[in-house]
Formats: sequence, C-alpha cells, structure tokens
Amino acid sequence: MSGRDVKIALLADVHANSEALSACLEHARGQEPDRYVFLGDLVGYGPDPESVLETIEAAVARGGIAVLGNHDLAVARGASARMHEEARRAIEWTRSRLGAGHLQFLAGLPVAVEENGCLYVHANAWAPAEWEYIDGEVDAARSMRATLCRRTFCGHVHTPALYHMAEAGRAVHFAPTPGTRIPLGSRRCWLGIVGSVGQPRDGNPAACYALLEEPPAFLTFFRVPYDYETAARRMRQAGLPPGLSARLSKGI
Repeated sequence: MSGRDVKIALLADVHANSEALSACLEHARGQEPDRYVFLGDLVGYGPDPESVLETIEAAVARGGIAVLGNHDLAVARGASARMHEEARRAIEWTRSRLGAGHLQFLAGLPVAVEENGCLYVHANAWAPAEWEYIDGEVDAARSMRATLCRRTFCGHVHTPALYHMAEAGRAVHFAPTPGTRIPLGSRRCWLGIVGSVGQPRDGNPAACYALLEEPPAFLTFFRVPYDYETAARRMRQAGLPPGLSARLSKGI
C-alpha cells in the first residue's frame, strides 16, 4: 500500500483469547484501520483457538498479514521440549480442538514479512525462527541492525515497549504512554513491541495493541479493558492449566 495515508492495526500474542481479541478489534474499528497485522502466537493458552483463527483468517483474506509465533508452530507441529509444562499442556489441548484446515493455516504462516520499509515478525530480526526474546536495549539494537527495514514491529515479550536507534548508535528504550501518538522520525530506526492482546504481562490486565499511521509515520499504543474474568473462567472450564487463567486478572 502506498500513495496515501494508511493506518495499520498491530496485534500480537492473542493466545486464543476471544474476549480480548473482540475488545481490541472493536476499539480498533474506531480508529478506521486499512488493514490488520497479527504478529504471532495467535493460539496457545486460551480457550478459543477455533473462533480466534476464523477471525484472523478472515482478516488475512481481506489483505491483512499474520506471521508465525512459537506457540503457533508448536500447535501445528507438536510442542517443543523447551516449553514449560503449562504451555505444553495448552498446546496439546489446542491441537486436539483444531481441524486440518486451521492446522494448515498455522503451518503456512511466514516467519516474517517485509513491506514498505517495515518488518513484521514475532520475536526478533536476527533469528526469527529461534524465538529469542528482546529483553532490553542490547537485544533491541541487535534486532534493528539485523534488518534493512527502518521499522520493526514484533510481540513475544507481552510487554509494550518502543526502542529507537540513530545510525551506528545504541538503542534507547521508551516506555509508551497509551493513547499518545508518537512520531517515528525517518532519521532513526525503530522497534515497537506492541504488547499482548490475550496475555498481558506488565501488571496491567488490559489488552494491548498499537496503530501505525504512515506517511509520515506515527505509532500509538492502546490499552483496552476487557472481561478477563469471563476469559479466565472459560479457561478453567475447558480444563486448561489453572495457572494460565490466574495470570489474566493480574496481567503477569
């Protein structure tokens, strides 16, 4: 897309939480985005893998983008031994609920997409399929140096953050204020971690997503309250590990 102003809604780590996804999509519609980009971990943990995937597949069919996350890969191919026990149990539960079509959709997701100077990836730019985390400024700089794209957007960390880096400089961390429109200057490289829709882990249970506007580029982070008590109850009723549902109310 080029030649006119474009708005892109960026959503990561939905984790099969339909209550959180519905709340974010309803909020995003008020921003009138042109398309949606889903930055991996569409499933795992939550009780609604089918409905979440149907929603995301429909968005992709309308011109959206979805990239592969480590939980998506585990659901498509089987859980990794590196995953903790609760995550493995959730992966096995999810695999048992999905049909061949949904599993094929997950298995076919690209690990990264480059478009119009932006890199969309779940974990990082230096080794997208190895699922290493961006835990601070050193990792952020490593990721930004690994791509020619001036702007990278990812998830995986479940905590919203923004980093910028001047040419041959070090990365600087910025904690975004929800609802504040942040200019992404063209003389710097930028890395935005958009937080998690379905499993926030920064002490705030409200769902996260971000909106990219370009050109010129602006990024706005949003926190969206949703009915996490219902989501947690439905996780327990589904027989998913209780520790996963307990985290929703605390955002940890």
